[in-house]
Amino acid sequence: MDSLSTNPPQAPEPPPGDATDSVTATEGVPTTGEGNNADEGHANDEGGTWWSRPAGAREVLAVAAPLMVSALSWTVMTFVDRMFLRWESGDAMAAAFSGGTTWFAVLCFPLGVCTYASTFVSQYFGADQREKIGPITWQAVWLGLAFSPLMLAAGPVAPTLFENAGHTAVITGLEISYFQVLCWGAPAMLIAQALSGFYSGRGETRVVMVVDALFAAVNLGLDWLWIFGHYGFPAMGIEGAAWATVCSLWLKVAAYAWLVTLPAHRSIYNTLSLGFDAALTRRLLRYGGPSGLQMLLDVAGFTVFILLCGRLGDTPFEATSMAFNISSLAFMPVWGMSLATSILVGQHLGEDRDDLAARATWTTFGMALVYMAVVSALYVCVPDLFLYGFFAGSGEPVDRTTPVYLLAVTLLRFVAAYNLLDAAVMIFAGAIKGAGDTRFVLAVSIVMAVALATVSWLTVDVWNLGVFGCWYAITGWIWVVGIVFFLRFLQGKWRSMRVIEQTGEPGPNAG
Repeated sequence: MDSLSTNPPQAPEPPPGDATDSVTATEGVPTTGEGNNADEGHANDEGGTWWSRPAGAREVLAVAAPLMVSALSWTVMTFVDRMFLRWESGDAMAAAFSGGTTWFAVLCFPLGVCTYASTFVSQYFGADQREKIGPITWQAVWLGLAFSPLMLAAGPVAPTLFENAGHTAVITGLEISYFQVLCWGAPAMLIAQALSGFYSGRGETRVVMVVDALFAAVNLGLDWLWIFGHYGFPAMGIEGAAWATVCSLWLKVAAYAWLVTLPAHRSIYNTLSLGFDAALTRRLLRYGGPSGLQMLLDVAGFTVFILLCGRLGDTPFEATSMAFNISSLAFMPVWGMSLATSILVGQHLGEDRDDLAARATWTTFGMALVYMAVVSALYVCVPDLFLYGFFAGSGEPVDRTTPVYLLAVTLLRFVAAYNLLDAAVMIFAGAIKGAGDTRFVLAVSIVMAVALATVSWLTVDVWNLGVFGCWYAITGWIWVVGIVFFLRFLQGKWRSMRVIEQTGEPGPNAG
């Protein structure tokens, strides 16, 4: 893996005049592609070590580490939230997992659009067009608000959705309650994501880390109060967990709105330019729309997988919920690395330095593989480290011979088997999305989401292969997607893509 990060293979240049897949801001006309040979005029960039050189580990970690901590803080919060609910009952934990995943699937399209504003911010920042950063941020906010009525309207359809999932009556009722309460937090989720892009796109990821960690802690504290009924709070169980999430999300919105409009940002980044800009919004929808659809399809396919697993019985469903909750401890920090990859690729392409964009991607990928390898080894060698908490506070003795415990141990081995390819999915997809190659990402997601949903249905309802058949399916699916995005990155068409308007002048750091 060190050889990949220090001497990455160079992707070929796109064929001259090939605008078929080039997604540029000049309506399909590729940029000059000067960055493909930019290293000829930047010999000094080859100096330094793997750690200190441009786009090396130090630069990557400066952006990625806070995002990893941010993602991990919310992961730990969700993990403990599910653990608290497991102390209530295994049904509550399983219902929170399936209900929360379904809510996130409903939210994915507008969330993907709002999130993509950070790519615009990163490219504007790299191209030194800083006065456009405030306006693009607010266009993402207005889009989030425009989508909010649809998200709130999803609450009344929850009974129809979950009653047809084929789960037990107890789990179905809990899923409906959890989903309907979470819908009140959907607008806050969209607005907070849009506003956070103002910081993450410029590489000021420490602000995102502090805000996310702070309100993850708030969420966790409210979980304890609202689930169990402490200090005058009603003991509301799974509904209390949902209300804790809603409250923390709206508090996060208030914090970001205050930070973005601080006086220091108004003159440099034009953050009081709150007006609606139709042209800028169309551009955000043009590039962010495919990204949002890709996120929707990926999560929808995964949601179908989860809901179908619920038909296998209480023990497989509970063990599957545990395994996926634990797997988020591996997934989410690498997701933070993926966001950092998109930001760094966007910034370096804004500077017209695709050579540094590629180097940053390889550096991040190497780090992601090391992290995934360590966590996967822990899943296999010491599963009790992750599983013990789910049983310790439930009032039951921790019996490591129960069917749920034994099955969860086995499922964690499946997670270990696909983790490295999952890192490839996130890092390489993040790189090409940071350039603007969202149409390819969308096309892959259409095919693969349909494939996952179809194979999951066949495995459960037709072939009757049980829980292990489902997990073989999800493992193979992740392997295929990882290889596809890896090959697309090597192909190199992303090198000539941009999402912002081209001024004909490189950014201030381009040389």
